Amino acid sequence: MGTALIYDEEMTKYKLLWVDPMCKIEVPERLTVSHEALVKSGLADRCVSVPVRKATDADILLVHSEEYLEAVKKTPYMTLEELKDFTLQYGDVYFHPNIYHCAMLAAGAALQLVDSVMTGKVRNGMALVRPPGHHSMRSAANGFCVFNNVAIAAQYAKQQYGVKRVLIVDWDVHHGQGVQYCFEDDPSVLYFSWHRYEHQNFWPKLRESDFDSVGKEKGAGFTINVPWNKVEMQNSDYLSVFCHLLLPVAYEFCPDLVLVCAGFDSAIGDPEGEMCATPDIFAHLTHLLMNLAGGKLCAVLEGGYNLTSLAQSVCQTVQTLLGDPAPRPVKLEGPCRSALESLHCVRSAHRQYWSCLKHAADLPTSDISTKHLKLADEDEYSDDETEWPEPVKRFAPAVRAAVVLPDAVACPDRCHPFTLSEDLDPFIVNKLKENFLKEADDGDALSTLSRLINLVERMEKNEICSGLALVPEISMATMCVIQHAASALRNRVLVVCVGDWNVPSQVTEDGKTLVLQFSNKESEESKSRYYIPVHLKKGFSDVSGFIQVVMGLLLPLGYEYDPSLVVLVRMSDSGLCDSAWQQLTGLLQGLAQGHTLVLMQDNEKECVGPTVSSLLGNPAPSLGPLLAPLSEDVESVEKLRDRLKAEWKLLQNTAQDKGRDAEDQS
Repeated sequence: MGTALIYDEEMTKYKLLWVDPMCKIEVPERLTVSHEALVKSGLADRCVSVPVRKATDADILLVHSEEYLEAVKKTPYMTLEELKDFTLQYGDVYFHPNIYHCAMLAAGAALQLVDSVMTGKVRNGMALVRPPGHHSMRSAANGFCVFNNVAIAAQYAKQQYGVKRVLIVDWDVHHGQGVQYCFEDDPSVLYFSWHRYEHQNFWPKLRESDFDSVGKEKGAGFTINVPWNKVEMQNSDYLSVFCHLLLPVAYEFCPDLVLVCAGFDSAIGDPEGEMCATPDIFAHLTHLLMNLAGGKLCAVLEGGYNLTSLAQSVCQTVQTLLGDPAPRPVKLEGPCRSALESLHCVRSAHRQYWSCLKHAADLPTSDISTKHLKLADEDEYSDDETEWPEPVKRFAPAVRAAVVLPDAVACPDRCHPFTLSEDLDPFIVNKLKENFLKEADDGDALSTLSRLINLVERMEKNEICSGLALVPEISMATMCVIQHAASALRNRVLVVCVGDWNVPSQVTEDGKTLVLQFSNKESEESKSRYYIPVHLKKGFSDVSGFIQVVMGLLLPLGYEYDPSLVVLVRMSDSGLCDSAWQQLTGLLQGLAQGHTLVLMQDNEKECVGPTVSSLLGNPAPSLGPLLAPLSEDVESVEKLRDRLKAEWKLLQNTAQDKGRDAEDQS
């Protein structure tokens, strides 16, 4: 279906006309460097170019007052002194004779993107716009923003397409108070924002940007604010908030459309954010949102003032929207103490509204420790001194998905039927016979295992992204793949098993294989760091419990372990519904550069189609609004987390957990 890219050079044709230290960073080059990077990398050519249209007055009035719109309409005819006087009505914004025209284009670009996605012309897309929008309010410009592009897009989607539930994810480093004010009493829009706050010392310095501002009246619980109370947040902090807060709530909310306020001032090197998250993290954040709402995702540019990290982050986001595998995550050291405090407070504040958070810990009784930190002095920071490596070039393998199937099963469309293209190493053949085929010279089994090993090797070379195999002996095939993949010195294998499998103890002895098993049967509690069994009381019919384990346990473990191969095993007794299976398959492809090998018993032919669909990058079907998981399951998972979180830092989610920088704060 493709990815839309909306850009028009016309939106670069305004700039600050007088001296204003607060506004000097909002420059036309923000747009040009982003687009030029997409062109230079070849990503722009791969996108569907959608022309910009101007928003109509009716579009603007979906969010803004008529008096405000009429006032802005007069700015093209003002003198320089009149523009200065007009600007003084508002905070941290400037006006130019062409800004009204550009603001109408920016809002219109967001609407064009919504039209393209909602009508099925594209699956997703990004609009590079200027001026940004998320600070502007009903009757006021604010923070470089004239019209609230994303808020207008959300209202338009509801009105024009009957969208019932919209998720707005605001990862800009500033609080998008304009979006919050627009929807704070509206339960049809879930607004999530993380933002630099520093206990109300960072702009816009609003009390309602704190964790306990959750919305009003019917909208209570539908505003989620995550305040960053110190700078230098890293990739781990961002991922922790997604796994332990945003994703569980988003899946329970079940949006029909996802809008992203894509501000990249939250990336490393930005003079506004002063954060340390590298541009590649936006590939992962984007990927984690792409299985919501049937893949309907619209990203609209907001902030970003370091022109290097801005361009890199835009490219990482667009490349993921295009379906390329995400890079290996870097610098995952667990969340810091301050991030854990914020996460703890937000989860506590929202547990009365969301069943997935009902088990969240009480608010911390002691004073928040980060209140005692020396906050950053604006004069101390210089983005010129910040250096980071350029993101590793991402390659999409020539073959997206290869399949090893019995002759009687047809190869699905767009899949590569995998046969041995060359003779297997005689040493490997002998090893297979010795370890797995001792009792009989089974030619079919030898052929299947040989193809599996050859497939894994082709995945290691990045010639093939993912694979699926129907096998007669799934335990044998799993052990064969694990042994071969983990034999390479640098390889780590994550095995996710859905169903009952007696995992041999030697599999996880050396730490080169991490096994997380969803089991139908209760088993003795494992003391191993690398074998983690999870049992759900109602088995796999409890989709809510299953998804909660995926978000709060599996994804943090997977990201921290950082495997080079994911082996997803579906036992014939799993009983997991196709939609939950596809969600699992899709989410796991954010790991190991998308190198996911799915193994299924050869009697699971009906599951080939849904699985291949996910391996090919198609969004998983919606799970529908989720009910509360069983309290017994929640308790057992929390007990498991408590046991594991000392060694697996990304499992930490409370202020009592030490965090990566605990020693620095003690």
